[in-house]
Amino acid sequence: MEHRIAEVNRVTKETQIRIRLDLDGTGQAQIHTGIGFFDHMLNGFARHGFFDLEAEVTGDLEVDCHHTIEDTGIVLGQAIREAVGDKCGIRRFGSQILPMDEVLVLCAVDLGGRPYYQSNAVFTAERIGGMDTEMVKEFFYAVSYSAAMNLHFQMLNPGNHHHMAEGMFKAFAKALDEAVSLDPRVAGVLSTKGTL
Repeated sequence: MEHRIAEVNRVTKETQIRIRLDLDGTGQAQIHTGIGFFDHMLNGFARHGFFDLEAEVTGDLEVDCHHTIEDTGIVLGQAIREAVGDKCGIRRFGSQILPMDEVLVLCAVDLGGRPYYQSNAVFTAERIGGMDTEMVKEFFYAVSYSAAMNLHFQMLNPGNHHHMAEGMFKAFAKALDEAVSLDPRVAGVLSTKGTL
């Protein structure tokens, strides 16, 4: 099977981003965003989803982390959509309930072509390392809309904010890995409409 790979570049006055994504990788990552905690999250996403991910990001961190993280989400979403291609043979849906110490998080994904983001995760701390906690939502919202996917999170048991964010990234990785995986029983695309 050929690897499903996409490389997306995006340059604005606020950010310069290159992402290369291999959906059929082994979990190798080369991540440089200038935000240590965000790098840690993206490394976990790659490793637990078995995606090979390269992300070279330069952003206006002298302003804050918003543009860097949101725009990375936009580009990663575009790369997912491009790499998955015509969606023939994929499972389309994926879900994961993931424990992270005291935290328990559910993530569900539908690559049906309609963007939607929903989460009940509430962060009361302002920051985790160099990342504003409100950017967890902004990142996943950007991914869901650029990839044209339904993306839902339920924080079944909240706790330490590091564990909550990391649980969300890892659960997303596992759910997405399931959704993009090929199922020999799927002829064409998994839709009664005949298209996704």
